[in-house]
Amino acid sequence: MPVDVLPLATATPVLTPWGMYLAADAVVKAVMICLALASLATWTVLIAKTLELGRIGRGLRAARQVLVGSGTLAEAGHEAALQQGLAQQMLEAARTELRLSADAHGHDGTKERLASRLERIELANTRQLRNGTGVLASIGAVAPFVGLFGTVWGIMNSFVGIAASNTTNLAVVAPGIAEALLATAMGLVAAIPAVVIYNHFSRRLAVLRALSGDISASVQQIVSRDLDRGHALLRNAA
Repeated sequence: MPVDVLPLATATPVLTPWGMYLAADAVVKAVMICLALASLATWTVLIAKTLELGRIGRGLRAARQVLVGSGTLAEAGHEAALQQGLAQQMLEAARTELRLSADAHGHDGTKERLASRLERIELANTRQLRNGTGVLASIGAVAPFVGLFGTVWGIMNSFVGIAASNTTNLAVVAPGIAEALLATAMGLVAAIPAVVIYNHFSRRLAVLRALSGDISASVQQIVSRDLDRGHALLRNAA
């Protein structure tokens, strides 16, 4: 009788998250460590991308507001809000295209080439904004299966223990099953926030892409007005 009571008393402190981790098989431990690192990466990306996208969004909104009120390309070049980031790249592309097309006949070709330049800049900016979000998608898709692998491995070890001990006493198999289920729980803890945060950033990126499109359209409108007015000063501004 005392032999039966002793395992139950010693099993209680083991059935805690930290205790189950310490008692787990090496493979299950590796799975738990990987899932913990994945969860840490998720929250790191959340903080870093929130700060980055917030800063970029403020800059794009300020640049759009200035460009909407700018009458000429030369006038826009003196605004502080247009001296950095995407707006600066697009304005520089406009000046470059105007300089290279200074001897062109007609303005239609110049406008088409400028639209192509701005489109490539916009696409490159979108790719840059998406940096880091792919990690969230991967964690959200893979983490549940990694946790499931740890669960299957732990339960398999529990059945091996049952066969080795030649007993079906729940006290013998409970720790191994609990360790296995902890791996599943950690997989869900890593995956669910990753999916939610990824969807959040997808919405934020859609807003920033719209702002980028507005800036591109504003630059093209300014250049189109200047070309239609026949401003020779454009070449000097370039």
